[in-house]
Amino acid sequence: MIKSKNPIKKTIYNFENGEIVLINKPVGWTSFDVVNKIRKALRIKKVGHTGTLDPFASGLLIILTGKKTKLASAFQNLQKTYEGVIELGAETNTLDVDGEVVQTEDIPLLSQEEIKAALKNFEGESLQVPPAHSAVKIKGIRAYKMARQNQTVKLEPRKIHIYSIRLLGYSEGKVHLSVTCSKGTYIRALARDFAKSLGTVGHLKSLKRRQIGKYSLRNAWEVDAFIDWVLSLRKASENKEMEN
Repeated sequence: MIKSKNPIKKTIYNFENGEIVLINKPVGWTSFDVVNKIRKALRIKKVGHTGTLDPFASGLLIILTGKKTKLASAFQNLQKTYEGVIELGAETNTLDVDGEVVQTEDIPLLSQEEIKAALKNFEGESLQVPPAHSAVKIKGIRAYKMARQNQTVKLEPRKIHIYSIRLLGYSEGKVHLSVTCSKGTYIRALARDFAKSLGTVGHLKSLKRRQIGKYSLRNAWEVDAFIDWVLSLRKASENKEMEN
């Protein structure tokens, strides 16, 4: 058992038996990087996450340990809320900031009201074509592997649901927005389609996941803080055993 000093989080953890840990994934890390570091710190085999975040993205990553790893699929079906910035005028091959620019277009003169109206059109159920650089499989092969080899990637549209989409700000071709959506929604694809609806192109400049179901980023650990906390408590436990 491990007791937490942070009143926002649980007071007792039993990682071997099974726990849910909320982590704020940093930009530049893969989801596996987070899982791997936490697995090493906890010294247990069963550690996993409930939904991948791309390396350029940050925010809430739900980590499951022990017997709770069997519940991963249930978490994947929960609604998710993201905050992101779409940069208009340039499209990349990956539809995000990590890709190479493959197309540019002029940005039309837009008012905030026009942008809000365009965003509103994406609310509700619709069909979305996933990005070529995605983990969707084509005859057993991940689409991103084919795309990296410059192979033609043709993906079928998938049903998604956007429950809400709000404009948080607009300046110099950058659309700051909040989106609550269903499983399977690609915000990178939304950036592509939204830009197209405005008569230009675009890509996702940044992305932060703020909510998964009832779980909020506000209650998440920073990776290094969580690991330091686990290691410090282990050291304290070892010192106590030596004294006895």
